[in-house]
Amino acid sequence: MSCAVVARDLVKRFGRNAALRGVDFALPAGSALAVLGANGAGKSTLLRLTAGLARPSSGSLTIAGLPSARPEARARVGYAGHATGLYPALTARENLLFAARLRGVAQREQRVDALLREEALEEVAELPAGALSRGLAQRLALARARVHAPALLLLDEPFDGLDAPACERLVARLSGLRGQCALLLVTHDVRRAAALCDAALVLARGREAAQLAGPLAADARERALAEAA
Repeated sequence: MSCAVVARDLVKRFGRNAALRGVDFALPAGSALAVLGANGAGKSTLLRLTAGLARPSSGSLTIAGLPSARPEARARVGYAGHATGLYPALTARENLLFAARLRGVAQREQRVDALLREEALEEVAELPAGALSRGLAQRLALARARVHAPALLLLDEPFDGLDAPACERLVARLSGLRGQCALLLVTHDVRRAAALCDAALVLARGREAAQLAGPLAADARERALAEAA
């Protein structure tokens, strides 16, 4: 089976401090992996490395068999951060068109129209992004991350700030995307991670504390929280 991501003995240092210490995992294509752990465990650092926004200090990290720092690898990754990063003065459509131009997407208008339909954003397409609710802004950020049809979608705390119905809609939407791309998400919402993901990587102080194979067991919450404490 091909893998969207493979990490081997992954280390990231900032001066004398190590944010990640010898992490190993593999994410098969089309599957979903949750990265769990307490604040400061190294989750966001792992996401940034996988996005190609930083380079490992040692070890290896590949995206679809390519070193993560190579432009060809970064082109296969979509990233939706904890902050949406949308341009508030631009409309929803303009945000997507701008991202499509940056990514060199062919037939940009058609791709943007398709994403607006898929994320149920057609009715707010001409509204400024700054006027959207948190739930709508999150859907727009997800559409932007998918504008270039990535093989890997990274999500940083995607459920944060959403009410319960919006969280459930997002779980359903992400589940529906798994035939198109692999998912790697950092989250504190262990219950929704268990509903969505095949497996979990639990980090504690930059080290791999546990890997929970899936579908995630019913006791994943208790085990993950105990390992990450």
